[in-house]
Amino acid sequence: MDHQYKFNNKYIVGISFISALGGYLFGFDFAVIAGALPFLKEQFHFNDIQEGLATATLALGCIVGCALAASISDKHGRRKGLMLSAVIFLISSLAMAIGNSSAAFIIARFFAGIGVGMASVLSPMYIAEIAPANMRGRLVAINQMTVVIGIFITNLVNYSLRDQGVDAWRWMVGLGAIPSFLFLIGVLFLPESPHWLINNNKIEKAKAILLKIGGVEYAAKTQEAIKSSLTSSAKATFSALKNKAILPAVIVGIGLAVFQQLCGINVVFNYTATIFESVGFNQDDQLRQMVFIGLINMVCTAIAMWQVDKSGRKPLMLFGAAGLAILYVFSATLLKQQSATASWPLLAAIGIYAMTLAPVTWVLISEIFPNKVRGKATSVAIIALWISYALLTFTFPILAKRMGTYTPFYIYAVICVIGFVFIKVKVRETKGKSLEEMDNIFLGH
Repeated sequence: MDHQYKFNNKYIVGISFISALGGYLFGFDFAVIAGALPFLKEQFHFNDIQEGLATATLALGCIVGCALAASISDKHGRRKGLMLSAVIFLISSLAMAIGNSSAAFIIARFFAGIGVGMASVLSPMYIAEIAPANMRGRLVAINQMTVVIGIFITNLVNYSLRDQGVDAWRWMVGLGAIPSFLFLIGVLFLPESPHWLINNNKIEKAKAILLKIGGVEYAAKTQEAIKSSLTSSAKATFSALKNKAILPAVIVGIGLAVFQQLCGINVVFNYTATIFESVGFNQDDQLRQMVFIGLINMVCTAIAMWQVDKSGRKPLMLFGAAGLAILYVFSATLLKQQSATASWPLLAAIGIYAMTLAPVTWVLISEIFPNKVRGKATSVAIIALWISYALLTFTFPILAKRMGTYTPFYIYAVICVIGFVFIKVKVRETKGKSLEEMDNIFLGH
């Protein structure tokens, strides 16, 4: 067990936090559209389809970014992939801010999605490959914490810019250049992943990093375990994912990724204004609700970081699926009645999601795949996640206009019940297992 080693916790947490700054970019771009959308609609006169497209375009870029992350990180390393994602996001943030048409904004947001997509694959994967088994859940959850910190700070900034007139959205999106620049500087100080180094026969460099993480005995044991897992695994190609020994883990990863999005909570993040406008909240109240959402999200994610290596992954996922299903029924009923109290079950749903499905899905995706194909398999799962996000965010304004804002939440409740059954039947507990031990849990599932 990893508990017998003396780890350099300060070093491990430091490099994990730097890598997790990629999650901040995710949180920023995820949240900024909610604040910017009312101003964009006023300036560019969006209809419901254009509104959905402006939101979902990020996910389309993320799909491209995920595919690029797999090939770039396997060929050139996790570190260089993270660096490229920061550069892309920096340039696209500035491009969004200076755009003079809805088309220019949507195209720039697509490229921002490429940067976010790359970081969404590489940040949790890098942390999982650096982290000792007994710390991995908490450390990968740091990535989700930076996501929610990004959401919270962005919501605060959006609220502070609400009186800047119709061009307030330019400031909102343009400020994304600051965290992306800081992320780029931080990545320069990261070591490469030992798993990638060993897979590319750079044994001495990997050994030096492992020594710094956990000492001589840990370095020797981990180095041998990585070598063994790489030797026994299939060749690292996308076609290898169809291997009957690997495919079950891939199906579980895709299923978790799809469920995390189609469970519906992200419409509350992205369409806060639309939802709360339907129960009589003015624009100032809508932006204030976004701040509350960000605060609840951040506090509950901190609880998840404390619990994920104690309670385990599967119990938290089951609790999240069941809790959301119940709260959605209450929310839909109150929204149908146009009651302002609908905000309470929606805020509670945010809290449940932040403690369960939001961080734990990323933890599971980062750890269930065999070492040799982790880059490719992680990319496939997260591509499925972003396709689901695009579908969710594109369809909500259309459904809300034609069927009322309450109807989609009944649909999301049914999806949560299906997700509960999938987790109960298909997901194995991974708490406390090394990445190499994980091969034996999921291979031959």
